[in-house]
Amino acid sequence: MIENERPVCALSKKDFFYELPTDRIAQTPVEPRDSSRLMVLDRSSGAVEHRIFRDLPEFLHPGDVLVINDSKVIPARIYGVKKDTGVRIETVLLRDLGENRWEVMVRPGKRCKPGTTIIFNEGLLRAEVLESTPEGNRILQFSYEKTPEFDNFFAVLDRVGQMPLPPYIKEKLEDQGRYQTVYAKVRGSAAAPTAGLHFTPELLARIENMGVNIARVMLHVGLGTFRPVKVDNVQEHVMHSEYFSVSPHSAEVINRARASGGRIICVGTTSCRTLESAADDRGIVHPMAEDTAIFIYPGYRFKATDALITNFHLPESTLLMLVSALAGRERIMDAYRIAVRENYRFFSFGDAMLIL
Repeated sequence: MIENERPVCALSKKDFFYELPTDRIAQTPVEPRDSSRLMVLDRSSGAVEHRIFRDLPEFLHPGDVLVINDSKVIPARIYGVKKDTGVRIETVLLRDLGENRWEVMVRPGKRCKPGTTIIFNEGLLRAEVLESTPEGNRILQFSYEKTPEFDNFFAVLDRVGQMPLPPYIKEKLEDQGRYQTVYAKVRGSAAAPTAGLHFTPELLARIENMGVNIARVMLHVGLGTFRPVKVDNVQEHVMHSEYFSVSPHSAEVINRARASGGRIICVGTTSCRTLESAADDRGIVHPMAEDTAIFIYPGYRFKATDALITNFHLPESTLLMLVSALAGRERIMDAYRIAVRENYRFFSFGDAMLIL
């Protein structure tokens, strides 16, 4: 387990509140992906520039490294019924514990005591509740009958599950692939690493062709990342742990670039949290595959992240706190007020920000 770094600060979650009209919450993604808007924030001066995401290469230099999270969203929301009573149960897969055991969120929780059996899709998939977690989640043991069509758990899940879109998205997503990055590879996320949704294969090729290296890391995004901060004192919030990995190759690419003066530009808060979890105090990133519950908020000293590409985040969220740690809370809150005034689109399908 990566220990959570807790810098000294006296911040309230109210320090990260801003007013957001509901019509600024993006309900559908733009087409093409790289036509979204891009706010460029200079964190040293506070200067803001308004661009289009496909302009990103203009702000990159040969020798830089773009760090992407190649975790793939699974259709993690599945609906079933409680055996014997037929009560409808909503289940959201949060964490793969191996051997078809998962930590999940269930509703209604009071109907899912240990020993309960849940049946999905008329028996195509079944689950037994093994235990409750301290956070109120459940550990389920899934089972299914293996066939040539359903030879593994994810094949069954593709049939019975739905994409777990955030609750603030009310519109139906016609193309499920739009809640997936074009470079998604490793199944396991319950939510998309949304900063990466703006990239197209062509844009990535342009970036590589100009001499920017791309390093893949992986962090399986759990819903705990988006869990509301319920305590007033920011320091008292506890993050839910998530599994991440950094390969020896990616660590070498990142460390070599830093040693030669290149910048490390993280695509999304998940890539940033991965690097900060894998880096030592000298800024050296080490290959590893572990859990992290790192919580980054103002006062944190970044070890491996030089710049960040990110979306616009919910008020009082841990993600807003992370970007405030990088750019400064006042700079970020000013930038968000500008984004509201300039009609930027917010949250998962919204526009992007580049913090340099």
